[in-house]
Amino acid sequence: MKTTPFTDIHIALGAKMHEFAGYNMPIEYSGIIDEHMTVCNSVGVFDVSHMGEIWVKGSRALPFLQRILSNNVATLEIGKAQYSAIINDEGGIVDDIIVYHYEPEKYLLVVNASNIEKDWKWFTEHNNEHADLENASDNMAQLAIQGPKALETLQKLTKIDLKKIPYYSFAIGSFEGSGLDEIIISNTGYTGAGGFELYFYPQYGKDIWKAIFEAGEEFGIKPIGLGARDTLRLEMGFCLYGNDLDDTTTPIEAGLGWITKFADGKNFTAREILEKQKVEGISRKLCGFRMIDKGIPRHGYDIVNESGEKIGEVTSGTMSPTLKVGIGMGYVKPEYANLGSSIYISVRGKSLKAEVVKPPFRKLG
Repeated sequence: MKTTPFTDIHIALGAKMHEFAGYNMPIEYSGIIDEHMTVCNSVGVFDVSHMGEIWVKGSRALPFLQRILSNNVATLEIGKAQYSAIINDEGGIVDDIIVYHYEPEKYLLVVNASNIEKDWKWFTEHNNEHADLENASDNMAQLAIQGPKALETLQKLTKIDLKKIPYYSFAIGSFEGSGLDEIIISNTGYTGAGGFELYFYPQYGKDIWKAIFEAGEEFGIKPIGLGARDTLRLEMGFCLYGNDLDDTTTPIEAGLGWITKFADGKNFTAREILEKQKVEGISRKLCGFRMIDKGIPRHGYDIVNESGEKIGEVTSGTMSPTLKVGIGMGYVKPEYANLGSSIYISVRGKSLKAEVVKPPFRKLG
């Protein structure tokens, strides 16, 4: 298995380790619920160095990205980030990514760990514009510092005024305690609890980790595993690639029409297919639901109607640490996706009632 600059630290801290996307990653330390609530109430640190980073550079970078991605990169100012999707020829999602406009004619694409090789292959095979591509995944590390105390923690370590970095924006500057003059500090994250993501060279990782935990000690900072990362993103209704999104799901079906831009003549891959779906409708739709009956929905469980007929499938599900009830997302026939609709989750032969709700689930409490 691959390692990150922090693997030895995770093991020394007694983390429960498991393979994820080819990496030996921490799943939990003190327990998923405890870690989940730490991020919601204070500050926690995620090692997300397994994520992939790809540079797209040169005069042909923007034309390439405009064709390959669903969102309108032309509107992305330097210092801003944008959520987007790589679309295949059938309108399916190759991957969901974040695009950073780093410098003029230079963009950083952050891709899912399990899709690094797949995305790189897609980019190189579809680089009709001959943009300059660089797979920097092995030369970049990443930490996500998340929670309401993340800003106070990190502000001790940089002269950058973090309050002046809006959501989905970033700054580049020095980081005290690391000896590193250039670190990317991005107001992004996948927890819904606020905070920042840091990008830096791997050799500086352990010094950065130490500095962050010293700065956050007064707030009860804790390391957080991938287990709580999953429950946190699900409480916000954020999609997980491989569960809620894949090569067969389109952004229109997944409720990601807001990152699928048809205006201004943007001619991206499979535009006609997605535009047709937007106009004529879809045969399935991703919806969020909250359990009424006691039970925990899991990925792959059937979703049925009152008569027991299958109408869809659960793509993500868990017991919400915040609400203390089962929550989930899944694709259903559109007529069952209306807010307030009753659906049923098939759990070990029993049909358990649930209600269609609009995420984020955390705010429903």
